Amino acid sequence: MKWIKRIIVPLIVVFALFYLVTRPEDAANAVQNAVGAVWSAAASFGKFFSSLAA
Repeated sequence: MKWIKRIIVPLIVVFALFYLVTRPEDAANAVQNAVGAVWSAAASFGKFFSSLAA
């Protein structure tokens, strides 16, 4: 299993760097969407726990 991780992780990093260099606007949009999804999930958890406490 370790050998798979040793191959897959560098491939993902190389792909991300290639994507960043060749399509910077699309890479920025992808990061913005990911951060937005995390922020939305955090807000939803906050609402849930606020409602639970009320």
